[in-house]
Amino acid sequence: MTKAELKGIAASDGISIAPVYLLADPDLSFETTKVSDVEAEATRFDTAVAQATHEISTIRDIAAESLGAEEAQVFDAHLLFLSDPEFTGQVTAKIKDEAINAEAALKEVSEMFITIFSSMEDNPYMQERAADVKDVSERILAALLGVKLASPATIQEEVIIVANDLTPSDTAQLNKKYVKAFVTNIGGRTSHSAIMARSLEIPAIVGSKEITDHVQDGQVIIVDALEGKVILNPSQAEITEYQAKAQAFEDQKAEWAKLVDAPTLTADGNHVELAANIGTPKDAEGAIANGAEAIGLYRTEFLYMDSAEFPTEDEQYEAYKAVLEAMGDKPVVVRTMDIGGDKELPYLSLPEEMNPFLGYRAIRICLDRPDMFKTQLRALLRASVHGKLRIMFPMIATLQEFRAAKAILEEVKANLVAENIPVSDEIQVGIMIEIPAAAVLADQFAKEVDFFSIGTNDLIQYTMAADRMNQQVSYLYQPYNPSILRLIKNVIDASHKEGKWTGMCGEMAGDQTAVPLLLGLGLDEFSMSASSILKTRSLMSRLSMPDVQALAHKALTECTTAEEVVQLVNDLVNK
Repeated sequence: MTKAELKGIAASDGISIAPVYLLADPDLSFETTKVSDVEAEATRFDTAVAQATHEISTIRDIAAESLGAEEAQVFDAHLLFLSDPEFTGQVTAKIKDEAINAEAALKEVSEMFITIFSSMEDNPYMQERAADVKDVSERILAALLGVKLASPATIQEEVIIVANDLTPSDTAQLNKKYVKAFVTNIGGRTSHSAIMARSLEIPAIVGSKEITDHVQDGQVIIVDALEGKVILNPSQAEITEYQAKAQAFEDQKAEWAKLVDAPTLTADGNHVELAANIGTPKDAEGAIANGAEAIGLYRTEFLYMDSAEFPTEDEQYEAYKAVLEAMGDKPVVVRTMDIGGDKELPYLSLPEEMNPFLGYRAIRICLDRPDMFKTQLRALLRASVHGKLRIMFPMIATLQEFRAAKAILEEVKANLVAENIPVSDEIQVGIMIEIPAAAVLADQFAKEVDFFSIGTNDLIQYTMAADRMNQQVSYLYQPYNPSILRLIKNVIDASHKEGKWTGMCGEMAGDQTAVPLLLGLGLDEFSMSASSILKTRSLMSRLSMPDVQALAHKALTECTTAEEVVQLVNDLVNK
């Protein structure tokens, strides 16, 4: 029986009605067969190469227009390989010499090239070519089999993307002019696809478990990312109803927009800083348009993930300078490279790990590979004269790690000064609090750092020993659990005792249920997706400090479950 409705996790607010664009891995299986007409088979291969070349050229042009020439460079590498007779000639020769079908010949030749390139450990550039061969071969194979390869960059009509999951590279190709929403089988509010959806300000539902089993390309669906539900076969009456709901939400956003230039004040006049989380320099425009008073988290890993090789010092400098200049005299917290976990780089060979979230990542890689780290720090320090820079180290577990990172920063700064390159003298240096060990020892860290920023996405999963991407244990991802609130309180109190400030850059900072609690706990800065800023400013304007302080105290001392905490918040907000 066809389902009428699916539930999921509302990851980015909004309502959308549009046809489905199914982003699924196609079936590229085939059998090796003998052919009698090798010339015809060779011609079939040439035709497939021509089709792949045309498709990649189209993708490159669209990517260059919507994402920029730099992001489109990877497709130039693909085109070069397609035109390389060393590759295509070997496939043709194998077809003719062995009288086998083009699919089998392509597979054998491409696997040989992938093996050769992958083994060149002393030549990272050539190792990267292995990924190019794989992508190009897959596109030729799809052309041979008559199978369509999905490509988000080529979308040029309004659609709702449906997928098992979206990778960071998938989301980087999304053009919100055409992509009106997306729905995935897996993921949570803190998955990268969800975070990217909020950055793009498009509705998204994740963790639906089975959406890909119930839709087809071109089928019209309704995504209600306010309630977390997808209506699969809507009637005309339902379409009309949700068009009205979508308009009502737009009207609400228009009301919030009136607060864009207003300070963030509680009902009794206390000021709180509302900041934005961004992933690229372009995102700074959205932060400003949504009234951000700062950038509380600039995720620099997207600079690395969107490049075919390590970004140079000058490339990084230009990116950091662009954000600092865009924000003017407003603070910008830049997180140093946070690669690892579920964020991989094809050109950085990381070890296979049983538990990558607990493994070789973020500051651990930077301290182990100081040359890479120093390049980023040089770029940051050079850019510091263009605005109000704050540097933040991620994944700090021990004081020794912070001291080691700070020492490298000071060494880089001294070298720049010796080269007569200007560097700001007013750079704050802090850490992300995302490991429980650091949260517990916050009183000692507070003596040495300039600020804390609590990364709740990881802090919660580490504290609850529950992978935030695992559907089976998603019930344990509990931002409002009293144990999490006590850790947060410990960090805030420790910073205040030393005259320092604490912000939060995890998704909890923009969670409308969490905001009254965090306000009551004394959080100084709330950093969130730009699309959450105005509604949070509106909510704060209705809250008074005595009320939220009493709420936080009660949650910490009387509540034993997350459900009890949520009930307390609802009682306060709805009274």
